[in-house]
Amino acid sequence: MHVSEYDPYSPTIRKKDSFTNRLLLVRMHKHYWYYRVTYPGKVLLFGFFLSGIGTISVSVPIYNLFSILMALILVDGLASWFFRPRCELEGDFPSQTTAGQPAVGHFTVTNRGWLPVYDMAVAFRWLEKPLAQIDRDDTLNYLPKGESAEVTVTIDAPQRGFYALPKLGVHTLFPFHLNRSGSAALPGKSLLVLPAFHKLTSVDLPVGSKFQPGGIALTSNVGESPEYVGNREYVPGEPARRLDFRSWARLGKPVVREYQEEYYCRIALILDTYMPTEPWLKRKWKSLGQRTGLGTPTAETTNVLEAGISLTASIADALARGEYLIDLFAAGPELYVFRAGRHTAHFDNVLEILSCVDRCPDDPFETIGPAVFEELSNVSTAVCLFLDWDHQREKMARAVLDSGASLKTIIIHDGPTTVPYNADEFGEAYHFTPEEIARGKVETI
Repeated sequence: MHVSEYDPYSPTIRKKDSFTNRLLLVRMHKHYWYYRVTYPGKVLLFGFFLSGIGTISVSVPIYNLFSILMALILVDGLASWFFRPRCELEGDFPSQTTAGQPAVGHFTVTNRGWLPVYDMAVAFRWLEKPLAQIDRDDTLNYLPKGESAEVTVTIDAPQRGFYALPKLGVHTLFPFHLNRSGSAALPGKSLLVLPAFHKLTSVDLPVGSKFQPGGIALTSNVGESPEYVGNREYVPGEPARRLDFRSWARLGKPVVREYQEEYYCRIALILDTYMPTEPWLKRKWKSLGQRTGLGTPTAETTNVLEAGISLTASIADALARGEYLIDLFAAGPELYVFRAGRHTAHFDNVLEILSCVDRCPDDPFETIGPAVFEELSNVSTAVCLFLDWDHQREKMARAVLDSGASLKTIIIHDGPTTVPYNADEFGEAYHFTPEEIARGKVETI
């Protein structure tokens, strides 16, 4: 999930835009209409053009309204240009936040101009949906020449994803709050919105330890006390720290201590992102119903994919606090494979991957299957989170069992699945609705 930065005057972004966005008039329209002109200014412009019919004759009474509105627009434009802020902006914006939690940046504004600044605000030029700046037009009434003021910038981020933020600038709404006048002060940066999740009280997994090539290196620098299993003869090239000098003296030949340190419990989290594209007419009908309120709205928090990602994060959080190695497999437009050691710091990496996973309109099991099957021989337990249950998912679950790994199946779906689940073959499955996951009603699995 990637939301690209949009700056109509950026030559790099211009190459990525469509042909219409490359046109100067189109880019100027977006800049002025979505940033420069405020909502009251748009209302005034609408009245100005509507009253333009009065220009056919000075004897028409509406001509007076047209003249007044034109005077307001001219005075506001000239005054805002003359008093436009010349400020220095210092501060930083957080690089990460969690979906549903506001991202707050703290900045210091210093007036470097010759005139005071009236009705000053700090804001992004625009933000791609669903991001929104809550305090975009919260103004500081007066900032004298050479003085500084502390301001905050708050972004509401309701949906996970990776977003490129545009430039952050200082502008003024003086005198009539009809348009914003100023210049960008800080370059844009990225914002990573991590998925929201609810902590699980317990996770019951059929686990066991298997031999892991690489041994203790897989624990990723977590302290470990390997188990002593006995002594054996020294082999040239072995580290001297393992020599057992007492046994050497007793037997008259070099002897080393032998440890067993390569058996760990490895869990595979397999996230299903397959959501077939609905017919165009059905999608348009749903969109129309949501906009008009005639249909049944589907809240973002109850989306089945978002629920699956949230539950995956909850399970990874619970496993990260235990003695497990975690392998995450998620197939979106690209296949994501991540191996985390026994360290809670790696959980942050799992969240970063989950924040960028997108729905897969095509069947991903042909893609994700080979990558998972290569690792199944070393996996103790596979936790499969499916968004439905059909023959392809049955095949995936059967391959897990055939590899000798234990299987825990979680189905996230509203209503009955496409194919009935066979509990006799695959064991009992947990069946949750997206609404239950979104409201935090899932406490244990």
